[in-house]
Amino acid sequence: MHYISTRGQSPAQTFSQILLGGLAPDGGLYLPESYPQLTDTDLTAMRGMNYRDLAFAVLSRFATDIPARDLRDIIHRTYRAEVYCNTRPDENAEDITPLRTLEPNLHILGLSNGPTLAFKDMAMQLLGNLFEYVLAKAGQGINILGATSGDTGSSAEYAMRGKQGVKVFMLSPHQKMSAFQTAQMFSLQDENIFNIAVRGVFDDCQDMVKAVSNDHAFKAAHQIGAVNSINWARVAAQVVYYFKGYFAATQSNTEQVSFCVPSGNFGNVCAGHIARMMGLPIKHLVVATNENDVLDEFFRTGVYRPRGSANTYHTSSPSMDISKASNFERFIYDLMGRDAEQIRLLWGEIDKGGAFDLSATALFTQVAEQFGFQSGVSTHQNRLNTIRSVWQTYGLMIDTHTADAVKVALEAREADVPMIVLETALPAKFAESIREALDQDPPRPKGMENLETLPQRFEVMDASVDAIKHYITLHT
Repeated sequence: MHYISTRGQSPAQTFSQILLGGLAPDGGLYLPESYPQLTDTDLTAMRGMNYRDLAFAVLSRFATDIPARDLRDIIHRTYRAEVYCNTRPDENAEDITPLRTLEPNLHILGLSNGPTLAFKDMAMQLLGNLFEYVLAKAGQGINILGATSGDTGSSAEYAMRGKQGVKVFMLSPHQKMSAFQTAQMFSLQDENIFNIAVRGVFDDCQDMVKAVSNDHAFKAAHQIGAVNSINWARVAAQVVYYFKGYFAATQSNTEQVSFCVPSGNFGNVCAGHIARMMGLPIKHLVVATNENDVLDEFFRTGVYRPRGSANTYHTSSPSMDISKASNFERFIYDLMGRDAEQIRLLWGEIDKGGAFDLSATALFTQVAEQFGFQSGVSTHQNRLNTIRSVWQTYGLMIDTHTADAVKVALEAREADVPMIVLETALPAKFAESIREALDQDPPRPKGMENLETLPQRFEVMDASVDAIKHYITLHT
């Protein structure tokens, strides 16, 4: 299996060669030359597997240059009950991603049992072990530069803390994450972790990461790597739980399901698109946004119009406060029949602060008809109402992002098709909104009761590419 760039001007690479990086040298994103195709026989064999074996069945088709024995060992060390143990009392930690049924054909896939209580642990814990393996083989180190709107940062730092040969430089928007999210990151005292609070919004942080990645001389000199959702290995790891959710919600491979996915950067739902392209019987992929509804605008109108910092809203589902969806390029590349020249033209406009409009093209009809995409929007009041309703009706407490998805899922669901909502985080990470909705504090896992009172270690910085380069140079 080799990987090519969406911009078409970088040489094909192996899984291990692209593992440590983010953008391809031509500014594009990596995708497999072709997606592995699964037969009914493959799906039947996978249906009875536990999470570790299922992960190996999926990832061994992508990471073909890692010996099977080594890959299986990495996967088995990652997906252990001891790591994913923040389950509810009635659930088995060995299940890793339990399916919670609210009512017939309406489910929530539990993805937030990892060490930072967010779905991003599902991929990031694997990434930490893969990085350590590949770096040890190569005898080299890496400086990870990332951006976070809330959960990526903590999941990356918890996955990489103490790893040999790894330093993490994580950018986050200053004072725009929840108190819990902030404390999770900034309270880490590990010497290889560096937190930088940027005066601006998430998109400013993301733009800084992309600018450094596109400075090939600096990137090479300082061994810069990426863990943001543009990293292919993260997307590949997320493909696994779509298979897990499908098998948990169905009895046979003839059944279809739909997934509703809270989305800002399009990485999570992009993994669902890839699972569908591989042959998983997914009817619809429903994209749920908050007030930052750039993706919903595209799926409704065909216009993709990223917004600037001034028009990116700070909401009560902050991990989705994103107005420039990095992974969206991967889907449009597939929609365009993998025409790299067209992608270069479209993203040439995006990179200049512009937009593109596919509404008058035949391609736009394929978005829903061929690729199964739908979308919807949720607001602050919507998510409070949904948190309240799910708690009163089902006795389940959910976080704000999951509430956005439940709201949109209820609007999109079909009577005879199971709808699976992907959980984003445990409610403990967004206590302020839970109190507003339910007039009570969410429960916290043991050991996290006083997280916000711990000493915090971070730097505040302007949204300056030169400033972050200088900082990295001083600390590497």
